[in-house]
Amino acid sequence: MQPERILQVFTTMGRGGAESMIMNYYRKIDRSKIQFDFLVHREEKGDFEDEIIHMGGKIYRMPAINPVTPKKYYAALRVFFKEHKNYRIVHSHLNTFSSFPLKIAKEFNIACRIAHAHIALEKIQVSDLKKPKEALKKVVKLQLRKNVKKYASHLFSCGTKAGEWLFGSGVSFKTMNNAIDTSKFAYNAQLAKKYSIDMGLEGKLVLGHIGRFNDQKNHLFLLEIFAETLKKNPECTLLLIGDGTLQKTIKAKAKSLGVYDKVHFMGVRSNIHELIQVMDVFVFPSFYEGLPVTLIEAQAAGLQVVASDTITKEVALTPNIEFVSLDQSPSYWASTILNHHPVQKKDNTELIVKGNYDIHKNVQDIQAFYSSQIV
Repeated sequence: MQPERILQVFTTMGRGGAESMIMNYYRKIDRSKIQFDFLVHREEKGDFEDEIIHMGGKIYRMPAINPVTPKKYYAALRVFFKEHKNYRIVHSHLNTFSSFPLKIAKEFNIACRIAHAHIALEKIQVSDLKKPKEALKKVVKLQLRKNVKKYASHLFSCGTKAGEWLFGSGVSFKTMNNAIDTSKFAYNAQLAKKYSIDMGLEGKLVLGHIGRFNDQKNHLFLLEIFAETLKKNPECTLLLIGDGTLQKTIKAKAKSLGVYDKVHFMGVRSNIHELIQVMDVFVFPSFYEGLPVTLIEAQAAGLQVVASDTITKEVALTPNIEFVSLDQSPSYWASTILNHHPVQKKDNTELIVKGNYDIHKNVQDIQAFYSSQIV
C-alpha cells in the first residue's frame, strides 16, 4: 500500500523556523503511511531539499506569488493540480499568502486545505515609516488576512498569538506545536567543553542568536546590545548562525561599532543542536514572531534566554527566559544579560516534554489528524 502524500506549501525550504518545524515532524512521522511533498516558490535550492529527496519526498517549484496580479501564479497552479490529482490534503505555511494556493486547491475540490499561522505581526507604527518598503509589505499582509479563512477548510497555528492574529479573536483553530527532538538538544557538558576548546571560547561569556539576516530579527539592535555588553564585560563573544539579504549591512554595523572581531558569523549550519551547546545566553530581540522554535531549543539546552516582549509568553516553558521591551536601551539589555552571568546550564528537556513540545508525542497527533482526513 502506497503512503498518502501530503502537499506542504512553503516559500522555500531553507533553515527557517517553520521549515525546521515541519522537518522535525517529517523525520519522525511514519513514512510508510504518510509522505510529504513540497511546493516551493523560489528557484534557488533550499537547505533541506537533499534530505527531503533522501526521505522519499518530492519538490515542485511554482513562480513567486505576486499578490497584486496573481493570474500567472493561478495559471501555473491549475496546471500543477491537473497533472497531480493524487493530493487530498494541502497544508499551506504561507501565513497571509496561504489564500492563493488554497483558492486553487478549493477550485480542484481538495477537501482538506490547511492554513497554518506561523507569525504575528505587530501593528503598524510610526517607526515603520522609516522603511517604506517593509511598511508596504506589512500593509499588504494585513489586507490579505481576511481571505485566508475563505479558502481554508482547517485552521492551524503554532500558538494562540499567531492564530488570533491571522484568523481573528474567537476563531477556533488547531495548535500544532513547534516541537523539537528534545534528546538532540539536551544540555551536554562534554560537547559544550569540546566546542568551547575547538572554537577558542574557553572562559568567554558566549552570546548566541539563530535566525535569518532580515529586518524581522533585528540584528542591528542585537549588535548594539552586544557592544554594550562588551563594554561591561570584555570577555564575551557573539555567535550568529544564519544568513540573509542583510548580511553585508550587519557586518558593516559590527565594524562601525568596533566589535567585528568579537562576532563569529557562522553562516547556515546543519549542526545547530551541537553549536547551541557552547552558548550561554541566547539573545533574541525580534520585532515580531509566531512561536520561535529556536527559543524552545535554547531552553532545552539550558541556555538563559533574553528575548523581546513582542514574542508570545507561550514560549516560556522554563524559568530560563526573560522578556525585555524593545523600547529599553542596548545598555539595559546588556545589564539584563549580565545579571544572569555566570549561567548555570542544566538539562531542561523534562520541562520541554511536560510543556508538550517534544516531537515524539506531537507527531502522533498530526499523523492521526492527517489519517482522519483520508478515510
